[in-house]
Amino acid sequence: MDNTLSRRTFTKQEIAELNKRYRKLSPQERIKQLYEDFETGEIMLTSSFAATSALLLREFSLINPKQKIYFIDTGYHFEETLIYKEYLTQLYGLDVESIGASKDEHAFTTKDETWRKNPEFCCSINKVSPLDTIKRKFSVWVSGLMEWQSDHRATLDIFEERSGILKFYPLLDVSKKARKEYITHHHLPFHPLVGRGYNSIGCKHCTVPGEDRSGRWNNSPKTECGLHL
Repeated sequence: MDNTLSRRTFTKQEIAELNKRYRKLSPQERIKQLYEDFETGEIMLTSSFAATSALLLREFSLINPKQKIYFIDTGYHFEETLIYKEYLTQLYGLDVESIGASKDEHAFTTKDETWRKNPEFCCSINKVSPLDTIKRKFSVWVSGLMEWQSDHRATLDIFEERSGILKFYPLLDVSKKARKEYITHHHLPFHPLVGRGYNSIGCKHCTVPGEDRSGRWNNSPKTECGLHL
């Protein structure tokens, strides 16, 4: 189905009812239920193809292999991330579309080395703005955030209204232990940099090895790129 559906909005009561119904479900059940409550054309799924993205991508490939996945190509990804993206795309038969900043805007951040002096602005140009141009077409945005990953993510609910779109986090309450068990049981491939101590992987200029998200935006209080705020 194409994106000719009318974009829906939701009241606080409707979101509370969704959370009440979905909270008792497993991640797999939540994804299946999503397609009972929403059309495929209403759903935007994004993936950074980082660290352990294979978990969410595998589940969607099993439940709805026709779901398009958007990858924000900042132009600053590690080569290992691009290799991992291609590997998972082939492994799970994914329909992946890359989006990014305009050529001129990206060239500006490269020449200016914006990530050094103003990482918020760099993320805004290369990550937030490209997604803003497409997300207005969708009713719900799926992301693989987990509450243990950061203080901000610990405050989230399974469904939340954020900047005019309904966010859906089917893995939100999956513990670190449960995630590891799932990965081990299903023999999921890790991002190549995980074995080198990178446990959260973004752009190469702003990522160093570290536990959870501690290696992101090194020497900066920044913990989110802005997509999920």
